[in-house]
Amino acid sequence: MPRIRKRRRDRTEVSCCIKYLMFAFNVVFWLFGGSLLAVGLWAWTEKDTLANFSKLTNIALDPALIFNLIGLTMFIIGFAGCVGSLRENICLLLFFMIALGIIFFLELLLGILGFVYKDWVRDQIESQVKNMIVNYRDDADLQNLVDWVQQDWLGCCGVHSYKDWEANIYFNCSSPGVEACGVPFSCCKPTDEVIFNRHCGYDMMKTSHDYDRNIQIYTMGCIPSGEKWLESNLFPVAGVAVGVVLLQILGICFAQNLRSDIQAQLAKWTY
Repeated sequence: MPRIRKRRRDRTEVSCCIKYLMFAFNVVFWLFGGSLLAVGLWAWTEKDTLANFSKLTNIALDPALIFNLIGLTMFIIGFAGCVGSLRENICLLLFFMIALGIIFFLELLLGILGFVYKDWVRDQIESQVKNMIVNYRDDADLQNLVDWVQQDWLGCCGVHSYKDWEANIYFNCSSPGVEACGVPFSCCKPTDEVIFNRHCGYDMMKTSHDYDRNIQIYTMGCIPSGEKWLESNLFPVAGVAVGVVLLQILGICFAQNLRSDIQAQLAKWTY
C-alpha cells in the first residue's frame, strides 16, 4: 500500500486562533470605549459644554470628562487592536502593544506611589470630596454622582460626618433657603414608604433632631465608610485589579505573537 504522507503545518503560518481572538476581544473593548465616549459627550451636550468650554471650570469635578477620557482612550486602543489583527497590520499592532504597555506601567507606578504615599492620597481624596460638597448644586452630573455614592453605594453623608454639608451655601445654617441646616435627600436611610420623601434631610443638623437623626439619616462620612467598604471587599477588588492586569499582559503577548507570525510571512515574500 502506498504510504500516506501527512502535510506538516508551516511554522511561519499566521495563527488564526490568536488573530480572531484578538479581533473579538478588541471589538468588545472598542464598543465599550465608544459607549463611554457617547455617554460623556451626551452629558456635555445636555450641559451645553460643547458649545461653551468655559463652563468646564473645575476639571476634577466633571464626571463627564472622566467618561470622555477613558472612553476615547479605550476607543482608540480597541480600534488599533481590532483593525491591526484583522488586517494583519504590524504598525497598528505595535501601537496597540505600546499603548497597553504605557497604561500598564502607569497603573503599576500609581499603585506603588499610592501605597508609599497613602496618607497624601487620602488627603487628596478628602480635598476632592470636600470640593464636591461645596459645588454640589453647580453640576447635575456631580450631584448625581454624590447622591449615588451616598445613597446607593456607601450609605454615608458628608466627608467625615453629616456636619460637613454646612460647607455648602444651600445647606449652611445661615442660608435663607428652605434647605438651611439640612442635608441632601441621598443622606436619608431607606424606608418602606412607596413614595420617597425627598425632603427627609431638612433641618437634620439642628439640635431639635438629635434624637431621631441616627434613625433617619446616615451620620458617618463617606471617607470612613469607603475605608470600611474597601476592607470588607478587599479580595474582590484585588481580584478585579489582577484580572485587568492579566488581560493587559495577555493582550500584549498575543499582539507580539501575531506580529511575529506576520513578519515571518513577510520575510518569505522578501526572499
